[in-house]
Amino acid sequence: MDITFNKNEDHHKLQLSELRKKLARVKLGGGKGRIEKHHKQGKLTARERIAYLLDDDSEQIEIGAFAGDGMYQEHGGCPSGGVVVVIGYIRKRQCVVVANDATVKAGAWFPITAKKNLRAQEIAMENRLPIIYLVDSAGVYLPMQDEIFPDKEHFGRIFRNNAIMSSSGIPQIAAVMGSCVAGGAYLPIMSDEALIVDKTGSIFLAGSYLVKAAIGENIDNETLGGATTHCEISGVTDYKAKDDHDALDTIKRLIDKMGASAKAGFDRAEPGKPKADPGELFGLLPVSRTEPYDMLEIIKRLVDHSAFDQYKEGFGKTLLTGYARIDGWAVGIVANQRKVVKTKKGEMRFGGVIYSDSADKATRFIANCNQKKIPLLFLQDVTGFMVGSKSEHGGIIKDGAKMVNAVSNSVVPKFTVVIGNSYGAGNYAMCGKAYDPRLIVAWPSAELAVMSGNSAAKVLLQIEKASLEKKGEKITPEKESALFNKIKQRYDTQISPYYAAAHLWTDAIIDPLETRKWISMGIEAANHAPIDKAFNMGVLQV
Repeated sequence: MDITFNKNEDHHKLQLSELRKKLARVKLGGGKGRIEKHHKQGKLTARERIAYLLDDDSEQIEIGAFAGDGMYQEHGGCPSGGVVVVIGYIRKRQCVVVANDATVKAGAWFPITAKKNLRAQEIAMENRLPIIYLVDSAGVYLPMQDEIFPDKEHFGRIFRNNAIMSSSGIPQIAAVMGSCVAGGAYLPIMSDEALIVDKTGSIFLAGSYLVKAAIGENIDNETLGGATTHCEISGVTDYKAKDDHDALDTIKRLIDKMGASAKAGFDRAEPGKPKADPGELFGLLPVSRTEPYDMLEIIKRLVDHSAFDQYKEGFGKTLLTGYARIDGWAVGIVANQRKVVKTKKGEMRFGGVIYSDSADKATRFIANCNQKKIPLLFLQDVTGFMVGSKSEHGGIIKDGAKMVNAVSNSVVPKFTVVIGNSYGAGNYAMCGKAYDPRLIVAWPSAELAVMSGNSAAKVLLQIEKASLEKKGEKITPEKESALFNKIKQRYDTQISPYYAAAHLWTDAIIDPLETRKWISMGIEAANHAPIDKAFNMGVLQV
């Protein structure tokens, strides 16, 4: 291996090490002190509950671990959005598990908490997966109630989704393992079956203090809404558990007796490992986000047997399209080629840029995958569509629109991995979050923004300079440099994969070596949801 490979490898392994450190911090939730307090109450933490519920030594993926990262600092922060969401296996059945983390503000709901819960429900609905709620929450975080209560994608949407899933036959089980108050009390009762843990679980629309204030009644919380009350008097809950472990064991037995679901019929062969060493991914990916590299070499380290059958290999070379298998599952791959390529006419084309012929090729390939019921995988490292008079006269907007149309109307499940750049309209055409990928993840090397930090800072600098000069300020070279660096630093923070993950623009930041697991589990999930409509691109400008 050459020195460049070694430098690349060192850089990306350091990024991976930083990812692991950040994940370790996030997984502490509200901190060791609050975890110990939780244990003294006889309760497991959210992550301990999930670990006990899932099958031993089975694969799992966590959605939104970095949700809320760096947000709400004036309120003490909200690690993982105060809720843990995992896709895993219970009695060998793939399920979505949602567990409130009561070590974070007593499990109170911040705006990002609602967004993350809705994302979990979206995954369950899209893939028709059973969803398990492990409830332990103080309800809406009142200092921010105006950002979580009344709007369409706020707290109330959770219960609407409960009703929609129930009517659609998607199983929902809720275990009340701590507080479950006010509007939140509807979640377990709108689930198909509800459990409550004796002495630690409670459900009521208003607690004892509020009842006293509202109607003058003196009553304790246990009598008002504890396990005995709801299992023997109100009939609100279906099962009474003696402790957390008992509740989780009951859920396992309930899941174990569910009937089989229909399948979408995606093709799976015997899984095989890549022939090319996946560990070389770290050395192949450049340190600089502007340096070219061969995306084909990345693909060879992600797919079974390193076998990739290219579609239109000699045409539209700034996009790679073709068929492969990942962990046995058939996939159609659309990937940005990052090396500089030459056309038959001798024209040089920039890597990471989508040209008209590339967009046309991708549109046709996406249509083919829909025709043949093959899930789509998008590997993003894109700076956008080609600009300039030649591209405009050649109809780049029209061809780009066709590609966006195909992505939008695709009926097979889509999955997106952001490897490097994800800028501007390129993000959209390559199935960014707005285009409903079943899962969208980023490598630590990813950047998501309208444009690169350097380009954006130059544009913003000109605007800032003009504004200051209008006020009569003289901009020296030194002041201009300082201004540029300040703007770029702010913008670079916003294009970080951690910023995107905090806002749930991606589902996770992952170790590149776990890419195959995420795609495999994602397709397995999608295979639970038969496709019930045909692919149709509507009206197009041809």
